[in-house]
Amino acid sequence: MKIAHLLFLAATAFVSPAVVAKPTTPLVYEVNLNDRADDQFKVTLRVNGLTADNAVYQFAATAPGTYQIMDIGRYVRSFKALDAKGRELKTQQVSTNQWKLDQPQAVRTIQYSIAETWDTPVNEHKPYNMCGTSIENDHVLINGQGVFGFPSGMQAAPIEVKLNYPMEWTVGTALDKNAKGNFSAANYDRIVDSPILLGRLTKASTTVAGAQIDVYTYSKSDKVKSNQLLDNMQAMLNAAGQFLKQLPVKRYTFLYHFEDQDWGAWEHSYSSEYVMREDEFTKKLADNITSIAAHEFFHVVTPLNIHSEVIEQFNFVTPTPSEHLWLYEGVTEWASDAMQLRGKIMDLPTYLDELTQKIAYDKSLDTTYSLSNLGLTCYTDEGQRQYGNIYARGALVASLLDIRLLELSNGKRGLREVINELASLYGPNKAFPEKEFFTIFTQKTYPEIGDFFNRYVKATEPLPFKEYYGKLGIMYTPAVNTGQKTPTIGMRPAFNDNKFYLTKLDSALVKAGLQENDEWVAYNQQPVTMEGIRTIQGELMQLKPGDTYDLTVRRNGKEMVVKTPVLEKELVLRYKFEPDPQASPQQLQLREIWMKNL
Repeated sequence: MKIAHLLFLAATAFVSPAVVAKPTTPLVYEVNLNDRADDQFKVTLRVNGLTADNAVYQFAATAPGTYQIMDIGRYVRSFKALDAKGRELKTQQVSTNQWKLDQPQAVRTIQYSIAETWDTPVNEHKPYNMCGTSIENDHVLINGQGVFGFPSGMQAAPIEVKLNYPMEWTVGTALDKNAKGNFSAANYDRIVDSPILLGRLTKASTTVAGAQIDVYTYSKSDKVKSNQLLDNMQAMLNAAGQFLKQLPVKRYTFLYHFEDQDWGAWEHSYSSEYVMREDEFTKKLADNITSIAAHEFFHVVTPLNIHSEVIEQFNFVTPTPSEHLWLYEGVTEWASDAMQLRGKIMDLPTYLDELTQKIAYDKSLDTTYSLSNLGLTCYTDEGQRQYGNIYARGALVASLLDIRLLELSNGKRGLREVINELASLYGPNKAFPEKEFFTIFTQKTYPEIGDFFNRYVKATEPLPFKEYYGKLGIMYTPAVNTGQKTPTIGMRPAFNDNKFYLTKLDSALVKAGLQENDEWVAYNQQPVTMEGIRTIQGELMQLKPGDTYDLTVRRNGKEMVVKTPVLEKELVLRYKFEPDPQASPQQLQLREIWMKNL
């Protein structure tokens, strides 16, 4: 998952112990999307043959790839079970996400209504909008965990979904239809892994490396069309095919939602879904979308083809973290840039500037917080404050790992080659053991890689940019003084649990009355929200040293307005990469190898 505005972001698997064989009787859901007046999904589930082992109906506490608590049971507005004659049977809500069926053997129908997550206020842990649900007059967004639950012990049962919706609507999803015209999924994990966007959509398709690529787009004012997005993505998709040698899927679906909010994207095995602000279509807009899509698309490798047992047997009841978040998100972010560099979509200066931005983001957070620790704490408030760094430090470590592998193999085998080998070894239906992956990776490469993991993934030793990029004849300078003055707001906003906080405060702002980790409520009386942060960010960039503005902050439950000054500091060019004009032939040779697919 990649979140928009990176600058501002901060038990065992649940498999029913009583079920040995995979359930074969499908769970058949019907969702009424013709009735959209109250922003609730009306769901009917047909069942037969439930036993005492299936007596709890489970809604998701979280979902793969979100790394956040969702507690979807909070959105349930009515819940009842009926017998074969339509008589209501006793049910009881026993926890936030669980309803107990008093007579499961007699249940034939489960009916419930569940509110959309977008427009439903909750006190904490609001799901990211690209991971949520929405019902509007001209379109609907379904992320499976936000609409569907399952009886205990039946997470592995096959699923059919019948959607009732206006005839003129178009449906975009990676799910296939069965002979009855219903969408089908092998199990609950797959229905969660397959978002559905339907309504007034445009569609465009192409073929890349033998895989069918479909693009579906909802655009509130029809400013963005699927064919425009696909045309701009074509080179990136071709580069991805070359980077991966062949695509590991036969069909892939992009789902785009353009309206009033800019949230980002959520990856899935066979699709990805994007929630972005609608603007006039421009090359700049298209390039930004393609950059995000490059990250999400590479998730067809991690975690679809390379994943731990924690991901394969996902725990929808209790969030269970994986230490290898660095692999799923960090390596993916590295690959999204590397494949564009090697596909000649991104030039070397642009690639190096991406590194600079990622280092700056890493330095703005807690540099003593390791990637391993981030993976293991990603569901906690503490981990969420550091979460955005998985796309920065995670990608930076992957870039160094790539160079180290190329060096040790004399330019014959980098991270791309190892990842492709691991994808062939494992695949969608074979997981690696969570606690053994570092050892497995090291055994398949070089003993020195174990030391690399110990230093830079498990621990937080300073990343060796100068040494490693020097091997490529690329100079790295931590800071270059310019003697020029530049305005600064003197703080670093952070994002956690849908709230903004002020961090890294300059002493002048503390003197003005602000404190570290104050919740940022408003800027000049404008509420600070994910929807409006881009506008506020633009206004702050226009201010000059000596200007003041009002910051409304919340501290210990009380709000206060602080008159805040714009400060001035010397312009220092930090984390600068540039090719060494005196690079040796050996360095130039390794750089040439580094910049192409082997």
